[in-house]
Amino acid sequence: MNRGEAIVRNIDKPLVIIYLLLMAMGWANIYSAAYDPDHANLFDRAREYGAQSIWICVSLLIGAAMLLVRGQFIRDLAYPVYGFVLVLLVLVLLVGREVNGAKAWFGVGGFGIQPAEFSKFATSLALSKYLSGLKTLKEVRSRVVAAVLILLPVGLIMLQPDTGTALVSGAFVLVLYREGLSGNILLLAIMAAILVVLSLIMKESVFTVPFTDVQYHGQYLLIFLLAVFSLLAFLFVRKFILKHRRKRIYAFLLFGLLGSAAFISSVDQLIDRMPLHQQTRIRVLLGLEYDPRGYGYNVEQSKTAIGSGGLLGKGFLQGTFTKYKYVPMQSTDFIFCTVGEEWGFVGSTLLVLLFGALILRCIQISDRQRSHFTRIYAYCVGSIFFLHLMINVGMAIGLAPVIGIPLPFFSYGGSSLIGFTILLAILVRLDAERLEVLR
Repeated sequence: MNRGEAIVRNIDKPLVIIYLLLMAMGWANIYSAAYDPDHANLFDRAREYGAQSIWICVSLLIGAAMLLVRGQFIRDLAYPVYGFVLVLLVLVLLVGREVNGAKAWFGVGGFGIQPAEFSKFATSLALSKYLSGLKTLKEVRSRVVAAVLILLPVGLIMLQPDTGTALVSGAFVLVLYREGLSGNILLLAIMAAILVVLSLIMKESVFTVPFTDVQYHGQYLLIFLLAVFSLLAFLFVRKFILKHRRKRIYAFLLFGLLGSAAFISSVDQLIDRMPLHQQTRIRVLLGLEYDPRGYGYNVEQSKTAIGSGGLLGKGFLQGTFTKYKYVPMQSTDFIFCTVGEEWGFVGSTLLVLLFGALILRCIQISDRQRSHFTRIYAYCVGSIFFLHLMINVGMAIGLAPVIGIPLPFFSYGGSSLIGFTILLAILVRLDAERLEVLR
């Protein structure tokens, strides 16, 4: 058996099959979401499903071409590809086309290319290249360089602005954690998110100091409760913790209390700097504002459409919310509501399970690698798909703010489809050499 035959034989067929299934299902749901009886032809380029057929063909060709590239060549090009995408992100700010308030697109004829979608595989390659050359991630310099690799594209994407695509970079924190980043950093991030939510909720309330007429915003009550918790923790440490460990824990409690108080006090300023529509979406999500005809309209319609599907759904092309276009952006950001209405709970569950299988397969591929580069890259891929699935489905059912993140292979768009295809094709190609590559 020659080398080429060995590579073909080692291609991970389950991953390829899941990819093809998801893309076919996505195309069918785009057809349903954008269906026009006067343009019923699936390949009618005047409709979104016809344009998507072109992007599917392009993606398959690019994916097949990626399988012909040697793994070593991919590793050698990791930094140049990353640099090229950074250049594209700068150029789009200068000469790009503005769509929906974001200067994020290059116009190519009747089509648009969004370079931010390519930053996912570019950052994955660069981060994998850097981390695979390290012995440990415990050094401050290593963490700083890894953070810069992740945050450079994020900063350029935020200038467009495209908060949703930038947020996906949070997936790389999971990769860093797997490579040795302290779990305390993840814990701090989770605690910060909890404090933001509690601060925003309690800001709307007012409490009165007992036996007085003095009133304060709920944020001060939150700081007071944190101080009480710190005092109780202090007493616990003093009584039950060994003396030689107390100073370190005391310093941690004091730093945590002061840092939390400063963070809570700055939440208002952070939120006020966000665009008004994003502020309103966050308030609607937290139940602080009811706006069913404004910024909450999309989510309300999406939840109603999904709920109307029941257990088995209304059937292909039979969704009333879908058919009469009651849900805005139902072929892009809210494509999941089409699945929920027409295929019901069973179809939605099947979709989530398929994505779960894709993510788990990426993790399995990661665990069987002898190449550090491929192992890290595989985990990058799985983490990106995980975050996309959680946020997009969360948006559709009202558990996450509406920030414009596509559902991979389902949401209409050539840039995202090509980007996700390249992301997976690189993984398939690298994994096919798993028995040969040792670094």
